[in-house]
Amino acid sequence: MSFKGGIPDVFVCTNLIRQFCKTGKTKKATRVMEILETSNVVPDVIAYNVLIDGYCKSGEIEKALQLLERMSVSPDVVTYNTILRSLCHRGKLKQAMEVLDRQLQRGIYPNLITYNILIEATCKESGVGESMKLLDVMKIQGCKPDVVTFSILINGICKEGRLDEAIKVLSDMASYGCEPDVVAYNIVIDGLSKVGATEHAVQLLDEMCRKGLQPDVITYSSVIGGFIRERKVDGAIKMFHDLERSGIRIDAFPYNSIMLVLCKAGQTSRAIDLLARMIAKGCKPTEATYTILIEGIAYEGLVEEALDLFNELCSRGFVKKSSAKKVYNRIDKMHLFSL
Repeated sequence: MSFKGGIPDVFVCTNLIRQFCKTGKTKKATRVMEILETSNVVPDVIAYNVLIDGYCKSGEIEKALQLLERMSVSPDVVTYNTILRSLCHRGKLKQAMEVLDRQLQRGIYPNLITYNILIEATCKESGVGESMKLLDVMKIQGCKPDVVTFSILINGICKEGRLDEAIKVLSDMASYGCEPDVVAYNIVIDGLSKVGATEHAVQLLDEMCRKGLQPDVITYSSVIGGFIRERKVDGAIKMFHDLERSGIRIDAFPYNSIMLVLCKAGQTSRAIDLLARMIAKGCKPTEATYTILIEGIAYEGLVEEALDLFNELCSRGFVKKSSAKKVYNRIDKMHLFSL
């Protein structure tokens, strides 16, 4: 590798490092850095950050840590955030905290992104209680939590089954000057829907709308799923109709959920009508869509018709061979019970 006048340019070399890292060629990126380091040109922190990010993304965290220790310029908070994120994603929270200690010793203070990385990792490994301690440290340091911070905490609280506390945190966000967004609401709505409190989830959905937030397909799917688990068919269908009227682009999942409910209720003809509406709206049916309908037809005693349709769909490639045996066995069992 040669450069005009024999002196490498930091900007050019940084771009080379970035391109090599994007394609996973970290050895070549390392070589470019070596050329910079052995020249009369000192690499800047951006060049180091790009290479450290490349190491982290390719799973070479030890190389990233080694480079951090021998940088010829002072690292910045971006350098540390890159390494902390990589360590936390790999479940190495203890090592991440050790890196954080060294960061503080160098007088490089964490920012909002740092705290969000550590709070999320602490939630997963040590529970929300420990994460709340980090939130306290964050406030003492004058770092204001954002909606991502609270969403992480709310998600952790929901996973621990403390839905009342999650709702309280959601409502307390405004006191921190931070309004909940759709993601924050969705986390609590999903949590409530999974523990048999779907009516409460609907109240939160209504609250979202009053605040001017537009529920998305995840919001509606969570509530629909909750009503289905509670065997409240009318509630699930009503919520699905609300979803259709909302103008949100719907994928196959909500359609499949309602089709399954209708088929289990012995209303396969309505499920077939829904399939027609689904296709008319430009939503492509999935393999699950067809298998739900086939099993619904068989469940109503039309086993031979179900098998004929099943074989036709298999021959056209709508149902994969890997799924065919499982579906066939279920239909066959229905056939035996119908004899």
